[in-house]
Amino acid sequence: MIISKKLKNGARIVMEEIPYVQSVSIGIWVKAGSVDETEENSGISHFIEHMLFKGTDKRSAKKIAEDVDKIGGQINAFTGKEATCYYLKTLSSNIDKAADILADMFMNSKFDEEEMEKEKRVVYEEIKMIEDSPEDDAHDIIGGLIFKGNPLAKPIIGTPKSLQGITRETIQKYITNEYTRDNIVVSISGSFDQDHVCKLFDDTFSNLNACKPEKSHVQIDYKPNYRVKVKDTEQSHICLGLKGVSLVDERYYSLILLNNIMGGSMSSRLFQSIREEKGLAYTVYSMASSFTSTGYYNIYAGISHDKVNDAVNAIKDELMKLKKDGITLDELQTAKEQLKGSYIFSLENVNGRMFSIGKNMLLLNRIYTPEEVIAKIDAVTLEDIFKVSELITDIKNYSGILIGRNEADLQNIIQS
Repeated sequence: MIISKKLKNGARIVMEEIPYVQSVSIGIWVKAGSVDETEENSGISHFIEHMLFKGTDKRSAKKIAEDVDKIGGQINAFTGKEATCYYLKTLSSNIDKAADILADMFMNSKFDEEEMEKEKRVVYEEIKMIEDSPEDDAHDIIGGLIFKGNPLAKPIIGTPKSLQGITRETIQKYITNEYTRDNIVVSISGSFDQDHVCKLFDDTFSNLNACKPEKSHVQIDYKPNYRVKVKDTEQSHICLGLKGVSLVDERYYSLILLNNIMGGSMSSRLFQSIREEKGLAYTVYSMASSFTSTGYYNIYAGISHDKVNDAVNAIKDELMKLKKDGITLDELQTAKEQLKGSYIFSLENVNGRMFSIGKNMLLLNRIYTPEEVIAKIDAVTLEDIFKVSELITDIKNYSGILIGRNEADLQNIIQS
């Protein structure tokens, strides 16, 4: 059973007891990510995530690592567009120590200026690593093109220029505004006592501000944008994308299922056409990503430099077939089984369950049970797929990024 309640300090906690396991996963979620940043402090959410591992008043960075090892734990964190999560998985018998480590990092990090300068160099290398991976770079760029002018366009990792301007004072101001009690969810899954866990966190966030200031963002209407990045790569990397649906849109599961049919598996249409039949790419797939207010759909392929036109035309053909003929009932049923399988598999460990309930509570303010999710997947009809397919079948609505050795008129290639 999943239980949610407010802690004495005003933050929320969501708990799922699994009594037959001997482990527990604890996550502290904050509704703060790149959408909350400005051009000047872009990347600060991700940088703070790094710095929380660099030492507190009572633990050095090394001591944090040692204390986690002493309890047989695994600690990590991640930053997204809309949220940041710090989490620790350990044996159920060590839950008190795990909670103390996480709370200490979250509340008492020193943000030592010397450590900050060292960590900036680490993040600079991380930026270079992404740029050295054209596939990752293409996905970063396509998001910026689709959401150009809107908060979601900002890169999670920031830029070298914006990182250079982040100071200890900048971080403290950001934490004061964004790390607020109404903006925090503690998520726990595994074997534990609920009352005891609540006591562990009842006073943890008391020194934080109660409420996050409201922001108003000017939303700029979507129009296709294009970019060609000339780089000495072994392949050309193309990513096409356009606006999709939000996490709360009634078409959410329809688009997820359609994505699976189009490019989400080895039996998908794009994989079978572009890789298996035409031999144009080793890697080709599509993705559907959703946020609280919107989302996007994109198609990626890595191809030979002289096959860009052929690959784009092959993608166009599959979109035209979808528009003309729709999908079959057999395709829909297969996609449903694949989606249900991947969802259930993700819940077969305490981290997966902690992620699911924490994200839902933080972003949607409610928990969807596995039974509800399965029912929503099963309820999708061919008519639902037909309606949502209208979002993605017009190639002229797609933005595009091409990374490769040669200049190209990408807009003309896509729209011709």
